[in-house]
Amino acid sequence: MNTRESTPEKSQRSAMQVGHVSPMKMLVVGALGLLLYVAHVAFIPIALALLAGLILSGPVEALHKLRIPRSISAIIILVVALGAGTEAVNLMWGPAQQWYAAAPQTMKVIKRKLNPAIKFLTHVEELRSSAGNLGTAAQPAAAVVVAPVPADKESAPELIFETTREVMVSTLTFVIITLFLLTGGPPMLARMTAAFVDDLNSAHVLDIIEKVRGEVGRFYVTSAVINFGLGCATAGAMAMCGMPTPYLWGLMAAAFNFIPYAGSAATFALLTLVAFVTFDSVGRVLAVSGSYLVLAVLEGQIVQPLFVGRRLRINPLLIFLGLWFGGLFWGIAGVILATPALLTLKVVAENARRGKSVMEFLGPNNQVTEGNKILKKLRRPAARS
Repeated sequence: MNTRESTPEKSQRSAMQVGHVSPMKMLVVGALGLLLYVAHVAFIPIALALLAGLILSGPVEALHKLRIPRSISAIIILVVALGAGTEAVNLMWGPAQQWYAAAPQTMKVIKRKLNPAIKFLTHVEELRSSAGNLGTAAQPAAAVVVAPVPADKESAPELIFETTREVMVSTLTFVIITLFLLTGGPPMLARMTAAFVDDLNSAHVLDIIEKVRGEVGRFYVTSAVINFGLGCATAGAMAMCGMPTPYLWGLMAAAFNFIPYAGSAATFALLTLVAFVTFDSVGRVLAVSGSYLVLAVLEGQIVQPLFVGRRLRINPLLIFLGLWFGGLFWGIAGVILATPALLTLKVVAENARRGKSVMEFLGPNNQVTEGNKILKKLRRPAARS
């Protein structure tokens, strides 16, 4: 009797072993997801601090190489980053308040411009209702007793105080953890790594952490430069089209573009809505939406693949699902953290000993080429037999 396994049987058995997920692992993953969802108030500042530490660690190390102490370098970079973020918020705060104050008038303009479509839909609904009520006898309507709505126990000042306290605590936690991460740097990572793994694997784990730090940092620095250019181009295009506060739309385009796919779509929809409210001419509305669409296509199809495409070789479906579940679990913070989490997983899988299956799951953008390679590998044993 032949005791040797054929090559297809070996590959099939190994694939079944790799794809097998034990109930215990599923239980652990489910419990971890439930913990992250329930305790999101505690985990969101920590996760954002880890992301900020990965992004800002490059400039800190650059200053440290110039013989500046790492603690001073961390404080300088963190203060500069927080100052830049605060200034960006201040630039957007004034126009945002103006738009918020003009919201009732804006809704009146939208209603006036959509009035013909609303009348048409109302007429269609009346025809449908009248057709459905044909042959139905009119019945007296039963008296409806409306229960009194209980007053809210928590007053508005208490709610504002509670919200402000949570925001201040989360912000302070974020700043402190980010400062510790930037100050500790690679030596702190080495000590923490050595405490959980043996001496043989600590160097490998530390190397993976360093690659994640460098890859995420380069990705966001490159994306920041590209998005800054997109913001300037968008502001110039909006100024040429006659849009009010064009620099606001430039800042919005630059900030939203850090979120793949969804960011540019949201910017396009918002610019089209604002142009629809601002202008009476359809041509000017199309000019606003068309100019941003051209800039977004040039940035997404030429600039991004040229400078960032090698790093973000992830299946677009997984990016969309990551944004969806991130927003579902953690709101805006989850949307911000979805892309760097997938990028970190890709880097870890590339450098891990058993990360091939994870890499195949993540999938590069050139799905056709990779799919042809897999088909060729599967056909080789059959051709030999």
